[in-house]
Amino acid sequence: MNSYLRYKNLLLALLSGLLFAASFPTYGFPFLLFFAFVPILVLEHELTVNQSKFAAWKTFAFSYISFFLFNAIVYHWLLFVAVNKFGAFVLPAVFNSLFMAIVFTVYHKIKKISGTYYGLVFFVCIWMSFEFLHLNWQFNWPWLNLGNAFAGFHETVQWYEFTGTFGGTLWVLVVNVVVFIYLKYWLVTRQKKYLKKLLFITLPIIVVPIVISLAMYFGYQEKSEGTIQVVLIQPKVNPYTEKYSRTSEDLVREIITLSKAKINTKTDFVIAPETAFPGRGSVNLENVQSDYYISIFRNEFRAYPKLNFVSGVEFQEQFTENPDHNPALFRPESFPYYIAHYNSTLQLNSETDIPFYHKSKLVPGVEGFPYFHYLKPILGDAMLDFGGTTHTLGISEEAKVFTNPHNAAIVAPSICYESVFGEKTAEFVKKGANVIFISTNDSWWENSQGHKQLLAFAKLRAIENRRDIARSANSGISCFINQRGDITSELAYDTQGSLAGTSNLNNQLTAYSKYGDVLARFALFLVGVLGMFSIVEHFIKRKKTLPSITK
Repeated sequence: MNSYLRYKNLLLALLSGLLFAASFPTYGFPFLLFFAFVPILVLEHELTVNQSKFAAWKTFAFSYISFFLFNAIVYHWLLFVAVNKFGAFVLPAVFNSLFMAIVFTVYHKIKKISGTYYGLVFFVCIWMSFEFLHLNWQFNWPWLNLGNAFAGFHETVQWYEFTGTFGGTLWVLVVNVVVFIYLKYWLVTRQKKYLKKLLFITLPIIVVPIVISLAMYFGYQEKSEGTIQVVLIQPKVNPYTEKYSRTSEDLVREIITLSKAKINTKTDFVIAPETAFPGRGSVNLENVQSDYYISIFRNEFRAYPKLNFVSGVEFQEQFTENPDHNPALFRPESFPYYIAHYNSTLQLNSETDIPFYHKSKLVPGVEGFPYFHYLKPILGDAMLDFGGTTHTLGISEEAKVFTNPHNAAIVAPSICYESVFGEKTAEFVKKGANVIFISTNDSWWENSQGHKQLLAFAKLRAIENRRDIARSANSGISCFINQRGDITSELAYDTQGSLAGTSNLNNQLTAYSKYGDVLARFALFLVGVLGMFSIVEHFIKRKKTLPSITK
């Protein structure tokens, strides 16, 4: 018993971390999240009421242990990358845990000033605000946003079409707060009535949203204002070796061969993965109409005049100067001009116009150098030591959709990491997209949880917007997802092939498509209000405790 008391705080911190980790897809059980914060909330509360010396630092340290365990377990798959496994894993694990621990420590400080209940309301709001920040700043890493945990049990969160994933985050936080309050009462009084209240109050908060969601799930009728016939390509090209050792023409012709295995005169779209071509080098954006590889696609698909080919592509663009010091522009040594690279998607058909979209949500450190103008002078080329980049890719400033004259499809061309971002996908939908195409390359992490989790998150985008999704992945899993978030057909990971299917077109906007993350924005507003009042209260209390000065 004495040994337990000695290590109680550490055990509570470890318990929280394990509960968080055991809740996430694709192996996890998300309902453990309803109790994951409770151990560290109890820990923090005891440090506060016992007026422990250095309580804030202890809160930070123990919560950091919890969150590091959470981060390290959920995306341990970063260790599967071939380039600098240690750096690729440690940087996000260390810094994301740091951000989480800072947020929790701020909650501790506000609670200490303004009281338990005030602090708990602030805790709910600041955690949601933190997740919102993680979607919208250059260090974006929303992978562990709490609402994502239900991606493996998407039948239970059909109401995401109203709230998005922040509805799930709010759900998790409220349940944790309620459990903590009544558990705290029981720990102090040992009266069983508080355990009964915990059960009778908590159970409906958990069960009612699930029941509502299941009713929505089984009662949902797929909305269809037309259909399209789609073929997904899964070329299974090793991104570390084959992509740069094989000729670009070989890669292009392999995509065409896989396409022709499934297409017919009724096929409306062929979708190829992220950066499917040209392999070595890039397609010059200024000469895209006359590009050799694009001409191969057009010639080979000429027998299918109504076919649209949507594919990931690596673009390059040249500039004579860089007056605004755009971090996406760089000048190689001895070159007379600046170059920008893009991770993009284009659409080819019988028309002369070639619409394209540049990926705008970049993976921090890998595709983009966060806050380049501030951090580059400090870090220099150190980012390269962690498998990162010294410049950032160019982006499209806003979402773009693809239309064509042959069918009614308006395509959202989402690229890989972008499918983790709810509002980004909704931005395409608000611009008229009635179907979502995802081009991705998940082969960097081998057959690990990485590609499985990214696929699971795509199901939430289908529910939020009630849009069919056609997903083409380099090594898999390529699949079709319906408007309820069900995977209706798929190609297994690490197989080469093509998959034909039908996608419904839906032009109706959900509440989430219209209003986005309104819950998070309201939470951010409340953080400002509550934080301001707490700071004012702190200075008033401090003023009252100061000794009076007399002459």
